[in-house]
Amino acid sequence: MLDSRPTDSGTQAGVERLRVGVDSGGTFTDVTLYSETTGEFFIWKVSSTRDDPSRAISEGVQQAITAWRDDAPTEVVYFGHGTTVATNALIEKRGAQTGLITTRGFRDVLEIARQVRPGLYDLAHRRPTPLSTRDLRFEVTERMTYEGAVQAPLDEAEVREAARALKAAGIGAVAVCLINSYRNPAHEARIRQIMAEEYPEVFLTVSTEIAPEYREFERTSTSVVNSYVGPIIRDYLQNLVGKLEDQGIVTSPNLTQSTGGVISFAQAQREPVRTILSGPAAGVIGATQIASAAGFDNIITFDMGGTSTDVALIEGASPRMAAEVEVHGYPLSIPMLDIETVGAGGGSIARVDAGGLLEVGPASAGANPGPACYEKGNTEPTVTDANVLLQALNPVSLLNGRMPISQEASRNAIAGLADRMGVDVMDAATGILQMAIANMVKAVRVISVERGHDPRDFVLMAFGGAGPLHATRLARELGIGRVLLPKTPGVLCSLGLLLSDLQTSFAASRPMVLEASALDDVRAVFEDLSAKSADWFDVEGIADEDRATTCSVDVRYAGQGHQLNVPCDPALDAEAFVASVRTAFEALHEQMYGYIVDGEAMHVTTFRMEASARVPKVPLAEHAPATTPLEDAVQDHRDVWLTEVGGMVRCPVYDRDRMGPGHVVEGPAIIEQFDSTALVLTGQTATVDRFLNIIIEG
Repeated sequence: MLDSRPTDSGTQAGVERLRVGVDSGGTFTDVTLYSETTGEFFIWKVSSTRDDPSRAISEGVQQAITAWRDDAPTEVVYFGHGTTVATNALIEKRGAQTGLITTRGFRDVLEIARQVRPGLYDLAHRRPTPLSTRDLRFEVTERMTYEGAVQAPLDEAEVREAARALKAAGIGAVAVCLINSYRNPAHEARIRQIMAEEYPEVFLTVSTEIAPEYREFERTSTSVVNSYVGPIIRDYLQNLVGKLEDQGIVTSPNLTQSTGGVISFAQAQREPVRTILSGPAAGVIGATQIASAAGFDNIITFDMGGTSTDVALIEGASPRMAAEVEVHGYPLSIPMLDIETVGAGGGSIARVDAGGLLEVGPASAGANPGPACYEKGNTEPTVTDANVLLQALNPVSLLNGRMPISQEASRNAIAGLADRMGVDVMDAATGILQMAIANMVKAVRVISVERGHDPRDFVLMAFGGAGPLHATRLARELGIGRVLLPKTPGVLCSLGLLLSDLQTSFAASRPMVLEASALDDVRAVFEDLSAKSADWFDVEGIADEDRATTCSVDVRYAGQGHQLNVPCDPALDAEAFVASVRTAFEALHEQMYGYIVDGEAMHVTTFRMEASARVPKVPLAEHAPATTPLEDAVQDHRDVWLTEVGGMVRCPVYDRDRMGPGHVVEGPAIIEQFDSTALVLTGQTATVDRFLNIIIEG
């Protein structure tokens, strides 16, 4: 059971109570500590351990606590975690061998899909390989109608035969997805019982438990992905819990899911597909709350780490949910934040392609060996190497001197690329940055322009270790006039874990016409979802006053093949309910597609309920105006190659820890801190606000 609200029970006098957030990325593992006792923050970064991410987490937490409190007695009362383990397993095809049990005649649904070519004019496009090979897919006799009536009973002997064949083959994960089971899950429930009898140790996903929605291809894909990454996530989390317990951390840990809320480790082990965007989602939630406190409700988040860049659009202090989700070619029928990811991070490798053109990413040097400047064996140039050579980054060390680096190694790596391109080494470094920025511009346009928004109407909020270094150039390319840098941008995802509520979601597909006479049916569906939410609250031990639910429906015009999700209130009377849903749908449809169809019938396809449990969050403290002169924050001067002037420019280097509210920096300038470096361009000003955010304008 999740103890989401720390109590004083068992806490000894004089023992400091710590809340811990850990984000495990492809290059660095970030740790944020918050003391409930003193109200102080502390941040820490260690290199990620790709072979066993839990090792970097346990070591990073231990190092952080020791570095902050030395031998003082502490107790971890809350542990939140964001991870890329499920994502990486899917990308790198390192998941478990996965079997599938489905209705007779639907064995090939993963290949048939929607028969739509994603790249209409891309003759070389190849669909992703099904995660369950055809020889591991078993058909069983059964059939439900679209109304949920039993048309053909389940042949239990065939189920047992399939279970025994999968067990004999040593298949460690199995998905069950039957046609129309979303209307009547009885046959899938019986298959679960039989599998428990025949093969109890297998990791089993039943589609109606993970994605009880219509459209068999998407539901099958979701179920298979859940089983594919299931054993890896299960083993990883169990290993992590063991390491944390060895350190004396016994509080029930939480994991960020793709909606930005957190779930218990137990739920994450059952439904790992919910964690596909675990790390990036935590950053979006943290950014939303910090920006809103600073007075900015409309932002575009720009999270640039070591491996990739994630961007999302926040309107009215509310993150957008994706209408349709596809992760690395695999559609998923689960709620997710609308996050666009590109392979452009600090460790992204720059190469010359077969046509002699420069490309940056998606291949990354990761944490080990890392960029060439790390001198751990990589000799290919990366985005970080370009910044080191151009001296936007400290050419001697990173992390406040904890990580020595070699500018000469960066120069040598880029020199080889420059020779292949036939350009000067500084021009090659500049080209790497320009190509990386171009990739990011495309990502921002996907979540803004392609969704009906003008990016110039938003503030660009930059975080991640490399975000502040590239944000000002990205903003100028997009015409965005204001950039917001949080106090600790390099570890914002781990901080976001301490700003997130416990959360899950429930769904039910019941296609019906949107009309007043259907309100009784609508309320019946939501009553069923409400009962499921109540059960979840009870299991997680959430007090009544901390419970909250929100309702929404997926709506489409009659004849459309896709739908949009809009909020709704089933407590309204029939006419008001229909009018509110119609109004919300038409507004969103016009924004997304540029038109509405007056008088056209609308269909509701899926009903959704989000259940959230309010948990104590880290407060965002305000600070008094600075009393020291800005000059005291200047720690050095450095020549920085600025593309805008085509040469080196002498820039002051500010220590951000010495800057306070009211301080104003004129560009060009560099602002350094432990977890990140910011670049202020010529003609820009950077102002510190009362929350110690930096707002760059110009």
